[in-house]
Amino acid sequence: MPTIHQHFKDRPPAVRSIYDELLDAARRFGPFTQEAKKTSIHLVRRSAFAGVATRQDALILTLKSAADIPSDRIFKRLHASARRWYLEIRLDDPRQVDAELKRWLKQSIELSG
Repeated sequence: MPTIHQHFKDRPPAVRSIYDELLDAARRFGPFTQEAKKTSIHLVRRSAFAGVATRQDALILTLKSAADIPSDRIFKRLHASARRWYLEIRLDDPRQVDAELKRWLKQSIELSG
């Protein structure tokens, strides 16, 4: 069974700092759980509202959205159904967990109950 700790093994401390900033931001919008999977960590309310995949020097954050968000920060988009998008953002600095990202995170959490 994968653990959250294993996702950060052999990663620079900055990668964990980004994750911690993300968790702090999400906690402002209510309780959720962290579920370590083989290739990512899911942040879950009633359903997963975010997926976090660690890379050598960054995190790839996948957020659930009701609509596409026009932003250069989003490097991959998946239109899963009429009212569901999955948007990927690369985070390589804790300061990237800024007001804009927190708005997107809040919207994602609200979609997940």
